[in-house]
Formats: sequence, C-alpha cells, structure tokens
Amino acid sequence: MHGDPMMWVAGVRALYLQALHPRAVRGVMQNSDFRGDAWGRLRRTANFVGTITYGTTEAAERAGARVRRIHRLLTATDPATGERYGIDDPALLLWVHCAEIDSYLHVLRRSGYPLTDAAADRYVREQRAGARLVGLDSDTVPADRAALAAYFEEVRPELTAGPEAREVDDFLRRPPVHPLLVPAREVLWRHVAHLAYASLPPYAHALYGRPAPAPAAVTRDLRTTGAVLRLVPAHLRWQLPPKHILRAMARLGPAARPAPHKIHGSQKSD
Repeated sequence: MHGDPMMWVAGVRALYLQALHPRAVRGVMQNSDFRGDAWGRLRRTANFVGTITYGTTEAAERAGARVRRIHRLLTATDPATGERYGIDDPALLLWVHCAEIDSYLHVLRRSGYPLTDAAADRYVREQRAGARLVGLDSDTVPADRAALAAYFEEVRPELTAGPEAREVDDFLRRPPVHPLLVPAREVLWRHVAHLAYASLPPYAHALYGRPAPAPAAVTRDLRTTGAVLRLVPAHLRWQLPPKHILRAMARLGPAARPAPHKIHGSQKSD
C-alpha cells in the first residue's frame, strides 16, 4: 500500500485531519518553522514512514528512537490557560497515528486500491508496530477499522478549526514555491490539496467551514486520479528520493517488489 502513488494525497489528508486537534497542531506550530520549512518537514515525515515500512528492523528502531528523543524535549503552551504540556503526550501521539492510518486506508481504498475488509483490518493491526516506534503502547492503539471508527467518535468533541488549523489550511492550499514553479503549483498541487480536503469526513468539512463536492463526485475524482497515477511505471516512480523501495528490493531480492496483486493471495489466506 505504501508504494502506491495515491499515498501523496493520503498524506495531505492526514495533515488536514491532524490540524483539527488543537493541542496536537499547537505542538507543531510552536516547535517548528512550519511555513519556512514545511517542505522539509513533509520530506522528513515521508522519510520516516518509508524507513519503518521498507527499512531494516535496525533502521526502523533507530528512526523511532530519534523521534521519541526529539518529542521528549519538546513542549507546547495552551494560550488560553497557560498550561504547558509535552509533545510526547500519548493522547497526542495516538491522534497523529490514527489520523495517518485512517487517511492512508481511506484514500487508497476509495481510489480503487484492491483491499477486502479483512485486509483493511489487517493493515490497521499491522500499523500498531509503527505506533510503538513513536512511543505508544501498541495495546492501546486501534487494531481494526471498527476500533478506529470508535476512536474518532470519542475524540470528535475535542476537535476544532482554531487559528493554527486555519494556518495549515492556508498553507496547504497555496504553499510557498519558487516563482517559476507557481504554474505547476496551480495545476498539480491544487488538485492534490483539493482531493485531500474533499476526501475528509463531513465533520471535518464542517469544522473548516469550506464545502466539499458531493461524495460520489469525490469518489469518481479519486478513482480517476488513482488510475492515471498508476499508469506511471512503478520503477520510474520509485526513482524519486529517498528510494526506500529500491533499496529494500536490492537487499531482499526482486521477490520483495511491492505489487497489489500480491495482496490477493494474502487475502485468500486470511
């Protein structure tokens, strides 16, 4: 799944969703130059996901230890109450994890990636390994889609589109780029950001206050975009840095090549 090109849309959806938790997004905004180094932050996040997906066990453990070490040093302050809290608060780590996994699963399945319900549950369960690496007790992390849905129902009253979420929304709609890249941003990035926003759940649209197309139209757009992107040969897409998949294949052999058809076999065995 993580080798599918629609993961880029899914990743942007996760950012939109994560920004609706005021304590979580405040931790990002108060501890980083989000606007000045947003692209760097996105690359580092993608590199982390790639490392724990395709890297060796040792590389994944090192990446997780580095993230935990950084989080232990960081705090944020609630401007309304003056409360100071740690970025490594398990509740915040859990929100970030669940927003990511829900987004990856939702966008890929809705765009036509072939997963049965059983395989989708298996994916949610497998991703608890990544949650452990960032500092969560994996037993406290949702292990299937039903548990994930229940978690979102529980946390929804805490969500709001505060000033930090508005800043993230503004950035994602028009990220700063070199003047020569503005036309590409208007054509390519705008479509990605629009799809990511449109695929959010209705309560997220209500919080942001921006309408979205009808669900059927969003699904058609996701499927069309997915079909077009999947026409690009995988070996060309995987040449983009940091080439996690190619390094994994070199290490493990060509049989390790990610391919959707392999899921069918594992789904039958499940």
